[in-house]
Amino acid sequence: MKKQLLAYTLLVLVAISGACKKDFLERRPLSDIAPQDFFNTEKDLEIYTNSLYGNLPGTDIYSADNTSDNVETASTNEVVAGRHIVKTSAGEAGWNWGALRNINYFLNSYQKAAIPDSVKNHYAGIARFFRALFYLEKVQRFGDVPWYSYPLEANSPELYKARDSRVLVIDSILADLDFAAAKIKAGKNVSRITKWAALALKARVCLFEGTYRKYHSELGLSGADELLQKAADAAKAIMDGGMYKLYSTGKPETDYLNLFAADAANTDEVILARVYDRTLNKTHTANGAFTVSTLGAPGLTKALINSYLMKDGTPFSAVPNYATMPYWEEVKNRDPRLAQTIRTPGYKRIGTNVPLVPDYSDALTGYQGIKFVTGTDQDGFNSNSNDLPIFRYAEVLLIYAEAKAELHQLTQGDADKSVNVIRTRAGMPFLILAGLTADPVLVQHNPGVTDPAILEVRRERRVELAIEGFRYQDLMRWKLGALLAQRFLGAYFPGKGEFDLDGDGKNDIAIVDARPDNPVKGLQYFILKPDRALTEDTKGNIIVHPVDIKKFESPKHYLFPLPLTEMLLNKNLTQNPDWEK
Repeated sequence: MKKQLLAYTLLVLVAISGACKKDFLERRPLSDIAPQDFFNTEKDLEIYTNSLYGNLPGTDIYSADNTSDNVETASTNEVVAGRHIVKTSAGEAGWNWGALRNINYFLNSYQKAAIPDSVKNHYAGIARFFRALFYLEKVQRFGDVPWYSYPLEANSPELYKARDSRVLVIDSILADLDFAAAKIKAGKNVSRITKWAALALKARVCLFEGTYRKYHSELGLSGADELLQKAADAAKAIMDGGMYKLYSTGKPETDYLNLFAADAANTDEVILARVYDRTLNKTHTANGAFTVSTLGAPGLTKALINSYLMKDGTPFSAVPNYATMPYWEEVKNRDPRLAQTIRTPGYKRIGTNVPLVPDYSDALTGYQGIKFVTGTDQDGFNSNSNDLPIFRYAEVLLIYAEAKAELHQLTQGDADKSVNVIRTRAGMPFLILAGLTADPVLVQHNPGVTDPAILEVRRERRVELAIEGFRYQDLMRWKLGALLAQRFLGAYFPGKGEFDLDGDGKNDIAIVDARPDNPVKGLQYFILKPDRALTEDTKGNIIVHPVDIKKFESPKHYLFPLPLTEMLLNKNLTQNPDWEK
């Protein structure tokens, strides 16, 4: 099916001659396809909707966390630093509408096909899924945006209308997804839009918007609880459908890692994936992203590592001296997912027998990611062919649990069929709600939230979905953007000097102010001066960017600014709060 979808995509690119590449303000996308000559058969509808799959997320699945407090990179991201500015052009700002024009062009034309309505509605459902996905990203980025449900021409007066409220846009997104879930043919397929993908997107949308309205009281928007209930209901519909379960071979020490390294997406757990195939030159570069120092050197943060529970289910923060525990101690007896997310002592690349310690040139914090990293045969640039999950069943379970917790309706039964299913795969003890107390560290990092059930579901979400691109939007919807302005920390070292990272009796790294004249062969050197540091000068956690001054302004930085050119072209547009200054 992976090759079939990719072949269809190549076919449609030939059919439409790249006509969809320009924005609708410049020319008519797909103008080479006249409605009277196309949209006549099921094959026509299939070919056209296949072209929309290029709008699915790709490598940003594993790189989007670079704009969150989960990851520190070699260069501080402008969003994380609070240095992003009002962009001039629509393209720079993300104010792009060409993909929407293509979707609406189809929805304005598909009805002329002389085929059964059920078939037409199947493909209309796929198109409306993509419109919902498109608008979710726009709402997350800009808040209020103009809603267009039909293709516009260069002289359409609607091009110059004001932004519609996010309430109208979210309602319209949900109408699209309800249609899609009702009309798309039954069945499951990781490479195609299905009813289950539509329900998963609905659950994601409702959870995002429900929590956004709940915690962003400055918006004065109602309907948070209704949206959270819809999130729980959509997730429950997938759970009750019985089509999906978590991938597990009964090996909690490897199943989580193998889920993301597998070449073909697991059909038990993955609802929808971005598919790749080396034979068709459709590849990505996950291996390089985590093992090549020139590709950003993303290191996971101490805050993320602290989130992983101990193997017995107790908080790591309850361990004496947890904050000053060096790497080789802190990774012991932890949630098995930690050793399947970062390099820990004894780590070996898939298909090899060579133990590897963290490479600090590839992960400046000392916590080197291994999620999505496959065998060494895919280490060449852009050589990965493992499919990337867009929706997986674990997220659905977490949506259900979070929505219930936010509604203060989470029961032990609810936890057992959601969070505890995930914990079982991970080899972790159940979350028991009776007598549950709030972890003080979670309370500190989630100001205003004291409900231990909400906090523990958030912890589970951060751990299970780490490096899958969710964390930034989670911070935005929970109104926790201030966490981006905190100093990101790396591994702790009790002093400068040489250290054995994996306990094999041989030193692996030296923390030094400057490279020695006669470096020891095979020893890594983490050079502090002039642009790295330890928190206490001679000891402490690694600081990758010690002189960076970060900021997060509320409410300003919860939304991105509209581009200057669009503000000049359309006088009915208003700028987002505080960006007009």
